[in-house]
Amino acid sequence: MIMRPYQKATVDCVLKEWEDNQSTLVVLPTGCGKTRVASELIRRMQPKQALFLAHREELIFQARTQVQQATGLSCEIEMANLRASTNLFTRSPVVVSTIQTQVAGQNGGRMTRFKPEDFGLIIIDEAHHSTAASYRKILDHYKQNPKIKILGITATPDRADEEALGQIFDTVAYDYEIQDAIEDGWLVPIEQQMISVGSLDYSGIRTTAGDLNGADLAAVMEDEKNLQGMVAPTIEIVGEKKTLVFTSSVRHAEKCCEIFNRHRTGMATWVCGETEKGERRISMKDYIDGKIQVLVNVGVACEGFDCPSVEVVVMGRPTKSRSLYAQCLGRGTRSLTGTLDGLDSAYERKEAIEVSAKPSLLVLDFVGNSGRHKLVSAADILGGKHSDEAVAEAHAKIKKGEAKRVDQALEEAEEEIRARVEEARRAEAARKVKLLANVQYRKRTIDPFNAFDIKPVKEKGWDKGKHLSEKQRKLVSKLGVDPDTLSYASAKALLNEQFRRWKESLCTMKQANILKRFGYETHDLRMKDASKILDSLAKNGWKRAA
Repeated sequence: MIMRPYQKATVDCVLKEWEDNQSTLVVLPTGCGKTRVASELIRRMQPKQALFLAHREELIFQARTQVQQATGLSCEIEMANLRASTNLFTRSPVVVSTIQTQVAGQNGGRMTRFKPEDFGLIIIDEAHHSTAASYRKILDHYKQNPKIKILGITATPDRADEEALGQIFDTVAYDYEIQDAIEDGWLVPIEQQMISVGSLDYSGIRTTAGDLNGADLAAVMEDEKNLQGMVAPTIEIVGEKKTLVFTSSVRHAEKCCEIFNRHRTGMATWVCGETEKGERRISMKDYIDGKIQVLVNVGVACEGFDCPSVEVVVMGRPTKSRSLYAQCLGRGTRSLTGTLDGLDSAYERKEAIEVSAKPSLLVLDFVGNSGRHKLVSAADILGGKHSDEAVAEAHAKIKKGEAKRVDQALEEAEEEIRARVEEARRAEAARKVKLLANVQYRKRTIDPFNAFDIKPVKEKGWDKGKHLSEKQRKLVSKLGVDPDTLSYASAKALLNEQFRRWKESLCTMKQANILKRFGYETHDLRMKDASKILDSLAKNGWKRAA
């Protein structure tokens, strides 16, 4: 199995972090091969035994299959009545187990069957859950082996989770967000459309454990008037497109499915956690095979459900949780099978997606009176590297009109904010000129982010309280930047770009800063080519040739 460039980079970064740290975290969006990365690390760590932890039964069997296919190593399952061998001579290189199984039982739980020193590697899938007490208990057990290495893998985590994850994992090895994957042509672009339902009122719903209270939400979503207001426009918008609907309760799912099938017999089916496993498997297979257009589900398609042909995701289950919304969204972000085969560049991949039968994913949200609640939208998921102000403005833009590309709305909002800031700066500069008309001075400063064509990085929760080392501070200072003016995350981004430029012999910041004033692109300009351009500018009286 060929690894994608970002997957290779992720593996290299994890191994590098493990040189000085026991644990590290990787952020990869749904559809970008988290288990593939985990499998490669398991292979690289051989002959050390690996323990792969997940929190749901379906994920366990899926992980075993994927790890075995990618590595050729045998995997045993420790779950329910299945027990992995602990014998030195008969045990498998990989054990796959649920969190619940590890802590179940008397005298410390089933994890005590295993000696911490037997394992060299622990991988925690869906690591945003790892702040829970059960995960901490398991890690405390296995960390009795000081040589063990720990990797957490997650898609976009909640911001509230970020700081807590920083307490569990020593570092963040790689953060590849969903917008990165879209820009690189690995995932399809996302369009969002918000449907206004006048009778929908979330304002009276309580907040429980950081999200909308389940019972309160179900009562609102199950209301017949609200149901009709959501399903009728959905049917009109989706047409013949394969649609995945997330609902808040079993009754909500049943009623939604009934209305869909009233429109066209056999159009939809629904599943939940209580649906008999055989029946659920048949329903989901019929949907994947295209026999059913609409699959309505209650929490069972959030994780581990892979169906690249999903064209529309309907968020009939509003949420305040960024990670939950990202998981639901991720069910539809994969491109159609075979679309990207053999394509090496981002341009080729994006072009192939654009002309395919699935050029984008449409996400439908329902807008009502949200009251004090800040409900998550697609702009929050794709806006991880944008300012909160830009995310809010993009959300407002989408809310006003028809379906809109979320990444484009974010860029438009960011550009408008930059224009306002620049206008304010010019106005302030003009004001100062009038005040200091008799004072003459000249001062040049370098904006490192502008010179290097990179954006300042939004501070993540796991970076809170972190500071640059003295060595890093000195290097930032050598670049002509006061390290005290940068956040930890922005300084690290600047240093990473400098290291890349050194490695690839690209132009210096000083060269880039001068050339950008003359309108030259400098992101991948080599140092020797920059020198030639500067020489020609100097010979031409510092004027760019026509």
